[in-house]
Order: sequence, then structure tokens, then C-alpha cells
Amino acid sequence: MNSTSRQRSTALLAAASVLALAGCSTSGAATADEAQSSASAETVSVEHAQGTTEVPVSPEDVITFDLGVLDSMEALGEDVQGLPKGGSLPEQFAEYRSDEYVNAGAMKEPDLEAVAEAAPDLIIISGRTAEFYDELSEIAPTVDLSIDETDPLASFTEQSGTLGAIFGKEAEVEEKLAAIDEQIAATEEQAAGAGTAMFLLTNAGEVNAYGPASRFGNVVFDLLGLESATDVQADGRHGEAVSFEAIAAADPDRLYVLDRDTAIGQSGGEAARQVLDNDLVNGTAAAQQDRITYLDSASWYVVGFGLNNFPSMITEVQESLS
Repeated sequence: MNSTSRQRSTALLAAASVLALAGCSTSGAATADEAQSSASAETVSVEHAQGTTEVPVSPEDVITFDLGVLDSMEALGEDVQGLPKGGSLPEQFAEYRSDEYVNAGAMKEPDLEAVAEAAPDLIIISGRTAEFYDELSEIAPTVDLSIDETDPLASFTEQSGTLGAIFGKEAEVEEKLAAIDEQIAATEEQAAGAGTAMFLLTNAGEVNAYGPASRFGNVVFDLLGLESATDVQADGRHGEAVSFEAIAAADPDRLYVLDRDTAIGQSGGEAARQVLDNDLVNGTAAAQQDRITYLDSASWYVVGFGLNNFPSMITEVQESLS
């Protein structure tokens, strides 16, 4: 068993240890309200980033504020009642723009009135919506399935295991995670002789670099095994502002570029290709060898870890190495 498989197994065991089925029973004649609130005969106890919550098993009406979770629910064949439509909804989720789905506001600004009116069985949030946990919990059972970016694979594995337990899709989750393990291992082999790399994010004409143990670097460098071309000082969610001179001095063999302006649907900011089209960047080995990869911005910046989307992110890196 490789290290990634052991990490996945440990996280799945951790998820299983905090999930316990609890039977619910009723006595006497059930009122209409009671029947509606008892959509499931069982609940699952979910330990999450902000506590422990009893959640109905296989809930029918789910509102998620995390698009990675939405992606995973799609992968498991589960539908949602509503999602945040405010801002720019990635094209891969275009079908959810329909009025068939509740508009729950924006990821950072939930429409509490709309959510309350929808009366969901379950609400799923993550980092962007975390501060609204108390208000949303008053409406329906709410769980915070944020990804821990200091250990993203283990956290994603645990999140996926939790979704599997909630929807009764444990076997499907295990199968998809095993496929991801294999994809990571194959990419690591390719990365071994791929030279050095930099991960850049462009935003309104500015450029930030992300190194190992950072929001995006943890995928490219820590999980997939590429070698960082330079020592990036900042970690976590915020990269380090870098100049074109610094990029030229690092002279990476490969560049991975994320355009934040495109990701969030903003106009007026320069496109990443325009920002990086200058003599200093064009003189790097990455540019000279045509090894600049412009990543799917919405996939990496907005959606992130999902059972369909994460393999797509890995594939982008994998294909750049072939």
C-alpha cells in the first residue's frame, strides 16, 4: 500500500469513527408537520468543522454552499434543492441556473430568507460561508465540510466519506477515491523527471506565486510531486507577490497559471496571457519550451475538491507532463 492509499484509509477510518446511525421513532398519530420533519427514519451523527450535527440519512432536499460538494454529489448521483447562484456560477454547473433550483444567495452572502422558505432537510457549508453557521443551523441541520488546506487529501477523503455515509454511498466513494489514488501515483511518476515548476495566480494585473504547503501548491508540489523552482515565503490561502524579474530569476521549466479574474467572472482585469506576455517571462525555460499551462480557472479557484472535479484538476497537470 503506497503512502497515498494509507493516508486515504486513515482518513476514511477517521470519518467512520465519527458517524453513527441513530434510529428515530414516533408514537401516536403523526401530524403533517411531524411527517414532513421525519423524512427519514434514521439520522447520522456528523462531526464537522464546527461541531457535531444529527443529519437525516439520504436527505431529499439539500442546499449546498460548497461547489466542490455539489460536484461530489453529482458524482454520487445525488441532486440538490438549491445552491448559491450569486456571482459567477461555473459553466460546468450551468444547468443549476434554472429556476428549478433554489437561489440560496452567494457563497459569502447567503440569502437566509430564501433558504428558510425552501425548508431544506440539510444545509452544507464550507469556509466561504462558515460565519453563517449559527443562522443556518436555526433553519435546518447544517454541517461545515471545509477542506483543511494543511492536509487537503486526507481532509477531502474524510469529507467524501462523510457524504458517502449521509447518502448511503460508501462503496461508491471508496471506488472513486481509489481511482484518484491511482491517478496521483501515476502523475507522481511523470513528475519525477519533469524539472522545476512555479504556480502563479494573476489578479487584476498582479502576480502571486504559490509554493509547497499552500492553497494550490499543495496539489502541484506536495501531492503530485513537482519540484518548486523557488522558495516561496507565503503559505496557506495567500501566495507571495512576485515580480517578473523574480520569475525570470527562478527560470522554471514549467509554469502553471491560474487567472482569478476569469474564475470569478470579472471584466476589466487583464487576462493571464496578457499579464505574462513580456520579455522576462518569455525568456524562461517554461516559455521557451512551450510549457506554460493555463489552468481551468473555475475548476481550481471556485470548485476545488470534488469527486469529479479533483480528478480533472489532476488530469490538467498530468497532460502537461506528457
